[in-house]
Amino acid sequence: MLDAMLGRMSFPSASSPAVTRSFGPGQARSPDLEVLLTDGRGGFSLGSLAGVPTRCYSALNVSQQPPVQRYAHLASPLEILSTPSGEATLHSLELAPGVFEGQGLDLLAGATLRDLLPEREQLWRGVRVRRRSCMPHGADSVVYLYDVQADEPVTLTLGGFFVDRDMHTVHTGVPRLSLRCVDNEALVEGERLTRVQLHAPGAGVQPLTPAPFPQRVFYRHDQARGEAESELTLGAALWQVQLPAGGGQIALVFSAGSAAGVPDPWAAYEAEANRRREHARQAWAATGVRDDLVATLAVAADAYLAQRSAPAGVTVIAGYPWFADWGRDAMIALTGLTLVTGRYTEARDLLGTFLATLRRGLIPNNFHEDGSGAGYNTVDGALWLVVALELYVQASGDLDFARQSLPQVRDLLDWHVRGTDHGIRMDPGDGLLLAGEPGAQLTWMDVKIEGWVVTPRHGKPVEIQGLWLAALGAEGRLSQMSGEPPAFAAHLQRAKESFSVFWTGTAFADTLSADGVPDLSPRPNVALALALGDTPATPAQISAAAGLIRRELLTPLGLHTLSPLDARYRGDYGGTQVQRDAAYHQGTVWPWPLASYVDLLLSRGDLAGARDTLRGLQGHVWEAGLGHVSEVFSGQSLTPGGCPFQAWSVAELLRAHVAVARAQQTGLAATQTAPSSAR
Repeated sequence: MLDAMLGRMSFPSASSPAVTRSFGPGQARSPDLEVLLTDGRGGFSLGSLAGVPTRCYSALNVSQQPPVQRYAHLASPLEILSTPSGEATLHSLELAPGVFEGQGLDLLAGATLRDLLPEREQLWRGVRVRRRSCMPHGADSVVYLYDVQADEPVTLTLGGFFVDRDMHTVHTGVPRLSLRCVDNEALVEGERLTRVQLHAPGAGVQPLTPAPFPQRVFYRHDQARGEAESELTLGAALWQVQLPAGGGQIALVFSAGSAAGVPDPWAAYEAEANRRREHARQAWAATGVRDDLVATLAVAADAYLAQRSAPAGVTVIAGYPWFADWGRDAMIALTGLTLVTGRYTEARDLLGTFLATLRRGLIPNNFHEDGSGAGYNTVDGALWLVVALELYVQASGDLDFARQSLPQVRDLLDWHVRGTDHGIRMDPGDGLLLAGEPGAQLTWMDVKIEGWVVTPRHGKPVEIQGLWLAALGAEGRLSQMSGEPPAFAAHLQRAKESFSVFWTGTAFADTLSADGVPDLSPRPNVALALALGDTPATPAQISAAAGLIRRELLTPLGLHTLSPLDARYRGDYGGTQVQRDAAYHQGTVWPWPLASYVDLLLSRGDLAGARDTLRGLQGHVWEAGLGHVSEVFSGQSLTPGGCPFQAWSVAELLRAHVAVARAQQTGLAATQTAPSSAR
């Protein structure tokens, strides 16, 4: 199934060229264009395209218990250029709305992304300074490379603005840090240690006696979310580097204290660039779709895959900057992040991570950021796992893993039949799946505000039934692959026969209460259910569901979570957390369910409609989190909101784009080989 969707085309092994995106000075100044770097362990670096910190999650965040327990070490490098004719500050910090310290934005010549690695270029009095940055995988470090071109000798003063805190908090007072600089290494000591290393071959280096000073930084995106909007950092110049006429190259490396550091920053950068190009090439080979969007999203997909220390294995960061790893998100995103991109080893490891966490038939909804454990309040996470497991086996042909995992799949399903936590159990009357209890939020529409579950959906949510059928069906197919008889065939048949209760004659119910009362709220969940292959529906029913979605839920960037025609609709996603959460699933637009709607259109042969549906989201890739897809959009204005970098948004756009491109290729091939009389 997935094998047919992705194709098995192969290409030459040479690395693909870098996907390059250039931005002029005006675009590069925009604080709404953000760049993400990750280290494969949950750590990350985040800032505007020009390098201005716009959130408390900024230049270096490192995990102490991968991928959680993350601490911020650095807000921004300090960079000052001195020439015989004067001095210019190359960094830029926002002090208050629209008020900046430093000339960094004014000196911009432009910016470039090469496979999403950022380059910032500045020009001042004939001196050109290009800054590249990366996070080498597994190094707990961020690297800045400076290429300076100058007709006469110049000096670059380098240092940083340090924080040392939990990444979710801010300093209201001056950070208590001690700094010392010896030769080419500086140590910044607080509760944790930050190590700074300077590499300047062929240049004159003068270590400075640090003279720390408090520096206020304003975080505009945090202010917009009703969070703490500013903090005090500790700034310090650490070195003066004298470059001869002609210029030279300098590297600045910031690392968590326990990290081994980066011995050769230039080699590390080249290795990271090559690694990214290989991910793009691998995705081209796996899909047969050789375009820049596939390459870009394959590189973006890598940012969400991380190594977990306990339990050990691959996991998925649900979104940057504030999410850790969530089970539901990981299983939904698995197809796009790993199978579409040809990364089968990571897919198997990811499935193994969550199979190892099974408890009473459930996987964690999320792992706690403080490393203290996990929450198991999800009805769909384990079902998505079974769906993803089958897709992995189909794509990879890994029958050993199918046989190895089958007992766990059966145990998982048996818990659902007998009953497990949170009222999750099969209804013996119709074979469908019941879920819910007071105070619990179990589906992906899972907001809870101080005890208020905004969209409880207790009973029988429609997409949960689609997943239940898909999981039961997957057990049967995995059993057949393993040479064993299915254990749940009768359960599947009965549940399929009962699914018709969701059809009211003109529309599908979003949820049935425990006693069978339908909730006809127009929501996108029916698309999720009908896009799963085991869900029974007639072509007329699919057309009716697709028509309702098109008329009431479809936007250029995703699907409304509740129809704007509903009295409960909240079209403004913004303000404080309470305001945002109240709108989160009551009209806010989510991009990831759009892929399931595209699946429905393709199932009806509507290739043009599917292609048009994705056009807005494809363009959005360069509008907020560069090269990625936002978590949500405000219902009315379609302004990006939530995480600017979201795993399942990226994964599902990539999956849907490839599906449409493959359908288009198939249609084109059919046209090209058809007899002339049929054209």
